[in-house]
Amino acid sequence: MRVYGKTDVGLVRKINQDFIYYSQEPVGAFPNLFIVADGMGGHNAGDFASRYAVECFLEYIKTSKPDALIRMVDEGVKYANRKLIEKAAEDESLRGMGTTMVVAYIEEDQLFVGNIGDSRLYLLDKEINQVTEDHSFVATLVRAGELTKEQARNHPDKNIITRAVGAAENAKIDFFEVDLERGDQILMCSDGLSNMVEDDMLFDIVKNTYIGDVVDELIDEAKHNGGLDNIAVIVIDPFDVEVNRC
Repeated sequence: MRVYGKTDVGLVRKINQDFIYYSQEPVGAFPNLFIVADGMGGHNAGDFASRYAVECFLEYIKTSKPDALIRMVDEGVKYANRKLIEKAAEDESLRGMGTTMVVAYIEEDQLFVGNIGDSRLYLLDKEINQVTEDHSFVATLVRAGELTKEQARNHPDKNIITRAVGAAENAKIDFFEVDLERGDQILMCSDGLSNMVEDDMLFDIVKNTYIGDVVDELIDEAKHNGGLDNIAVIVIDPFDVEVNRC
């Protein structure tokens, strides 16, 4: 397995509210672990939310009794949700904070994903496939057939999130399971990448760039197209035998 990840503030924002975590080595009961979080909130609240949510999630899975891993993802995100709400109640400057989270791990030839918010996980084989579903206002309209994907891309309300960690007492997470085959690659990212780079270009860059350079190429392309938001990227080649330690 080879994994590369990076965040970038972009060209417009002053604070980087994106946070990533990745480990090819075991983390608690997990054989490996990959997380993208995109924070929201005024001043430094979004920056705090994404980092703190990931830290709380890691605390939960490292200190809890081993259980079914997908259940641990669910409980870990819900634990992070409770901790964010508690922090926001204690500190006026953190009121209204929240964060997206995409959590993934790989067991043998299967990929397991938990998602809340509009950060994404893509599987790239012979084409690019978005595995996660966005929890956003415009994504709901697209699923209802009221907007096309092209219309949604430039919709003025595309940044309205309908689910997030820290946004409500009950954090509802979607789960996905995907069979992996040799040649597959995985891309996890915040909307600072997916909003700025078309899926076809994401596919072209990931498939035609040396994996060690892919993350920088993706970030450069997002910035070339305006870099309007923070950018978070993790790229995984699950079957590459060369080891790259986090």
